Parts: sequence; C-alpha cells; structure tokens
Amino acid sequence: METDEAQRVLPFQLQFDKPLASQIKIAEWNPEKDLLAMVTEDSKILLHRFNWQRLWTISPGRSITSLCWRPDGKAIAVGLEDGTVSLHDVENGKLLRSLKSHSVAVVSLNWEEDGHTTRDEHGSISTYEDRTSRFFPPPPRVPRMPGLVSGDTGFIDDSEDSFQELSNSSQQRFNILCSGDKDGVICFSIFGIFPIGKINIHNFCVPNPLTDSKAECRLLNASVCKVALSKDLCHLIVTCSGELIDDREESESRRVTQHGIHGLHCMVLDTSIFWKRKNELHQVAQQASNIEELVEVIRASLSVMHKQWSDAMHTFHEKFDSLSNLIVDHGLDSCPQEEFLSLLGGARTSPPVHQFLVNSLGEVGVKRVSKAVCGAGKELQLIVLNHLQPAAEIIAFRMGELRGLSRWRARYQGIGLDETLINNATEKAGMILLQVERFIRVLSTVVQQFSNFFNWLLKCIKLLMSEPSDHHLLLYNSELVVIFLKFLYDQDPVKQLLEASEADHHIDIGLETMQRVKELVQFGGFSDFGYLQRTLAKESQQMESSFKEAFLMPFTTISRKILCKDLLPLCPLPPLSSSLSTTIPVSVSYYEDASQSVSSCQSEHLFLDYISFQIPDESLSGIANCIGIVRGFMHDSSSVNKGYTSLEAVLLGVPAGYYCVDLSLYKESQIVLLLNETIAASESSGDASMMIVQTDDLPFVSISRSTDLNYWTLHQLKDSVVHLEMENEKVRRIPHSVVAPLAVSSSRGVACVFAARKRALVYILDEDEDEFSDAE
Repeated sequence: METDEAQRVLPFQLQFDKPLASQIKIAEWNPEKDLLAMVTEDSKILLHRFNWQRLWTISPGRSITSLCWRPDGKAIAVGLEDGTVSLHDVENGKLLRSLKSHSVAVVSLNWEEDGHTTRDEHGSISTYEDRTSRFFPPPPRVPRMPGLVSGDTGFIDDSEDSFQELSNSSQQRFNILCSGDKDGVICFSIFGIFPIGKINIHNFCVPNPLTDSKAECRLLNASVCKVALSKDLCHLIVTCSGELIDDREESESRRVTQHGIHGLHCMVLDTSIFWKRKNELHQVAQQASNIEELVEVIRASLSVMHKQWSDAMHTFHEKFDSLSNLIVDHGLDSCPQEEFLSLLGGARTSPPVHQFLVNSLGEVGVKRVSKAVCGAGKELQLIVLNHLQPAAEIIAFRMGELRGLSRWRARYQGIGLDETLINNATEKAGMILLQVERFIRVLSTVVQQFSNFFNWLLKCIKLLMSEPSDHHLLLYNSELVVIFLKFLYDQDPVKQLLEASEADHHIDIGLETMQRVKELVQFGGFSDFGYLQRTLAKESQQMESSFKEAFLMPFTTISRKILCKDLLPLCPLPPLSSSLSTTIPVSVSYYEDASQSVSSCQSEHLFLDYISFQIPDESLSGIANCIGIVRGFMHDSSSVNKGYTSLEAVLLGVPAGYYCVDLSLYKESQIVLLLNETIAASESSGDASMMIVQTDDLPFVSISRSTDLNYWTLHQLKDSVVHLEMENEKVRRIPHSVVAPLAVSSSRGVACVFAARKRALVYILDEDEDEFSDAE
C-alpha cells in the first residue's frame, strides 16, 4: 500500500499489475485502439486489450526481432530473424502478406503515413480512384485444394476480406513501411506490400558540410539500430553502430583512408521523393500490388489444376497400362490403340482385350476412371471460370491503366515507369488471355473425347458380358473414338499446357497456321506471334517475368533518389560491442515546430526531430550515467550552408543510485525514462522508477560541428550536464526491478513496464485523465 506522501510524489495511476507466463522482449501500443502487442522471449505474439484481456496469440515459427503497427492500427508488421517482414491482421492475427526484403535479421521497423491530406480544387479530400471496381466484380482469391498449406505463398487463402482491405489502398493515406537490418540495409514499401526502394548505408559517402575540401566520410560494418521516417515523408533518420572512416582523395593516384572509432552514429536521408511524387507512387503501387496479388491467383490456379489433372491421368494410366502387358503376355505384335480400333471396326475381340475389359477393367473400373477424369475436367473448368480467367482479365485492365500512366512522361518517367517495359508487360497480359481461351477449348474437347471413349467402352463391356445396355446412356461417336485413339490415348495436351517446365518446350504448329497468325497479330499492332508455340504455364512465366522487369524500374529509380544528407557521430562504443548497440536505449521522434516556416517540401520545417539515447559509461571521458538528447539534426546540413547551425543538444545526468533501462519520447516534447536502482544484488531485486522530463524546460545548447571524425559532438557538453533529481521531476516509484522494453502510447497516454519477475504494470501517464476507455 502506497503512503499519502508517495501519492503526492508519484502522479501516475497504476491500472494493472498482471503476471506473465514469459518475459517480454518487444511491446508496442496500437496507435488507434486500446491494444498492446507483445513479443515473448520464445517469439510468440500476444495481443491484449487495455483491460488485459487476451485477443489472440500467434507464433511465426521463427525468432521475432522487431514490431510496428500500421498507422491506422488495422495491421501489424513483424520483422523476423531470417529477413522476412510479415503483415498480420489485427482482428485475428492471420497472415496477410510476407515479403523477403532482407537477408539478415530485421532489427527496426517504422510505418509512417503522409500527415497532410491532399485536397482538390473544390476543397474536398482528394483520393485516388481505382476504376477497376466499376467494370469488374471483386477479384478472385487463390483456389483451395487439400494439401495446400495456408500461408506458404505469403498470402492468406480463406474467405475473409482482411487482405482485400490491406491491398485496397485507394482510400488510404499514402504510407511507407521502412525496415532496417543488422547489415545496414534499409528497405521501403508502399502500404507495406509494394517494394519501392532499397539502400545500404555503407554505400553512402557524405561530403563534410563544414569544409570545401573533397573529404568524405562513410561507415564500415554498420548495423541499423533505429529507423524513423518523418511525418511529411521527406526525411529518414537512422541511428546505427559502426566504424566511421574518412576517405580523403588528395590526388588521382593516391587515396588516404583514416580509420575512425567504432561508435553510435546518426544519419539523415533525403526521402523527399516520397512526398514530391506521392500521388504518382500511390497510383502505381495501387495497380502493381493488385496485379501481383492476381498473379499469385494465376500461379496457384495453374498449380492446383496441374495436380488435379495429373492425379486423374494417373488413375487412367494405372488401369489402362495393364493392357500393354497383357498384349505382350499373349505374344501379340500390336498396341492398345490398334486392338481397340480392331474392336471398333467389328473384328473379333482378341484374348488380351477381352481379358482386360471383362476381368481387369470391368464396368465398375470404367465408371471409376470416367468419374476421375471427367470430374477433374469439370473442376478445372470451374477453376478457370472462377479464378484464372477473371484474374487474367483484371490484370489486363490494370496493365492498361498503367500503360496510360506511362505515356504521361512528364509525371511518371521520373519515378521509373518505363513506357517500353509497360507496353511489353501489357502485351504479355493480353497473351495470357488468349492462352486461357485456348486452354478452355482444348480442355473441353479433351473431356468430351474421354467421355465418348468411356461410353464406347461401357457398351463393349456389356456386349462382351451379354448384358442389356441402356442405349440412351451409352451414346457415342465412332469417329471421335478413332480420333481419341490416334491423338489422345497416349498423349496429354492438357498436361502439356499446364506443365511448368524450365526447358523451352514448343508446341508444334503448322507453317501455314503460323503465317496466318503472324499476319493477324501484326495487323492488330502486336509483336508476339509465337504464342501458339508456348504453353499456358510458359506464357504465365513470361508474363510474371515482364511484370518483374517493369516494376523493378520504379524500385531502382526511387532507390537511386534516396540520398544521405548528413551524418553525425553521437558517442563512441566499446570495441567489439555490436551486440551492445542493439541494447542501448534509443528513441527518435518528430514534433511539430510552429515557429518554423513552410518550405518547398510543404511541411519540411514544421517538424523538429528529437533523438534521445543512453551514453554508455566510459565511452566519453568525464561523462558517466548520462542520456543525450539531440534536436534539429534533420535540417542542420542546410542550415550550415546558410551560415548557422540548427543542431542543439543537452546531456541529462541520471539521478544518483539509478541507471537507465529504457526511454521513449512521449507526446509533445516529453521523454519518459525507465530507471532501475543500482544495487549489487541479483537482477530481480530492488525497485525502479518511471520519470517524465519536459524537454522544453531543458537548457538546450547550440553545438558546433567538427571536421575531425574522432571528435564526438556531445563531448563539448561535459561541463554543462543537467542533473535530474527525483524530487524535482514527475516520478513514479515501481516496487519491482524492471527490464526493457518500455511501451508508451502517446495517443492514449499510457505506459506499460515489465518487471524482471515476469509481471506487466500499466500506468496512466496523464494526470488529467481519470479514466481510460477500453471499449475498443
């Protein structure tokens, strides 16, 4: 029970103190709902309401290394140790999409949306209209088939509309998902589903803005700690650990490299291309992401169809191949087709055929094989009509939309929408429609031929067994039986069209037919007249290849336009401390700065960046148990060029007897510190405290930049450390030793801390909030 004196010192309300089955290593509040996502040490994701009711638990089966919410709170991104980023539905945790953008662990995720609403000339909110729904019904989903595991392809395959909502981005604000890995690679994807850029921080050489020489600095062996995209999407701040070196080109024949000190550094990247071309990128991402989803439908449809037809043909050959063995056993020099043709022509039934039809196959066997083959044919027709054909039609329409955009070179060439590549991809989309029509005709003919053949066999069996036959049910066409025996008995045109072979397999087409097709195709304005020689599966592969080539161009173009503007050494790190850099508390946030004017990037100077981090002991002489806060770094390089600096910093001395466990920037210009008592006992003993510091009240000092990379900027503040006092700040004492993470919700005004003894404590941070709604 807390005393009255403690209540006066500790303003925060403790709402819950709950036990945990496993220690938590990552925790994030939903930005729109009263939901807390937590990752356990054994990499399970738990979703709880504010009242601690658990909604769901999922286990990706791989180690989870990062987590973040979509800005609207409807999906959660999960970074995995193998470099995969998976998206899950907030309602049930189901997998919506997974992207393998990295080759190593994804250690930081940040999902930011455009903070400014685009309005049209009438003042209404301007959104990109996807016209597809005007002309087509809802797009088809991946067909079901027993044995196909959900999620293997990265898509959800049930009837829910979760993924549909994820991919239907026409009514969403433009947003970007950033992911950084421990090898220094940062990837960008629009709406979390369309990759649009990739950079490696090792490749950036940053000119020193303080000197006119050709000195450049870059990082070696860098690992991303935190990525944070500004609310206007114009800048990305990256904190990373690595060795900063100075590459100085003194002559054409000699290059001098000065090795720096391993430390914690901060970079600011120019991502203004996202803001400047957000409308164009929105439209391209909308079309391309939906096309990729439909391509997956086609790919899965072909796979399901191939398996179903192969199973049916296996049943057919399993029964009918035995006739060849019987013919050999009887010493006859013929084949099954010849024997059946003789039977059809009225000749006397040979012993092997009689034995096969009466004893081996029988009426029951014919009906079973007929059911398998004809049933598979009907299933394939349904898949074509309900999945494959609608997907191909919508793809062709969407590629037509992109083709129209690509011709607007003034707007779309700058983001890499290449007209030639889009035209080629559009033609391939049209060719897949022709191949689907062709497949429908072939399948229908083959199924009809099989059905006619089985009817004839049934009648033959009844005659051989002297049984009465139902002439109405056993109608057949003798000419079709001859065609079947000559062209279909030992050949499979359906499987041939569905076969996804790596080798270039060509279908034989007559020269006269090819010449006519060539004339018709050229008359229609197309360049591809060899499509009749390709299978449906091969056409699909070529279509996918053309799409990848077309969509790779915007990806490459945008990647080249993401540049490094500035680099700031923060503090040195002990040698061989790559693992330490991932445990150093770091927080990056952006607050509105109304004192600044609007620039060319509309809201560029309306936001002020705050970077707070714990300085490891003994990293800077004369500075111990301190927290550094840097602000204004985002625009410092441009400020230096104008003759002044916008970079300010302050050092906070942690109260005596405490050390910082974690920190988080909270609301406007506030920072929450999680502190443990410094004791010599076990990790789980002792108490902790949570403190809120108002950064506006701190004496920030304008700091100078140096051309010497071994000069750490914050070292000049060692004589002006602001020592925090437990009595002077807003402090809450916690009767447990705590561990990271500290989960703070700026929108809800709550914080969740985790005790070392597997407990979760939820506090309301705002003194004026008497209640907290958990009605979501």
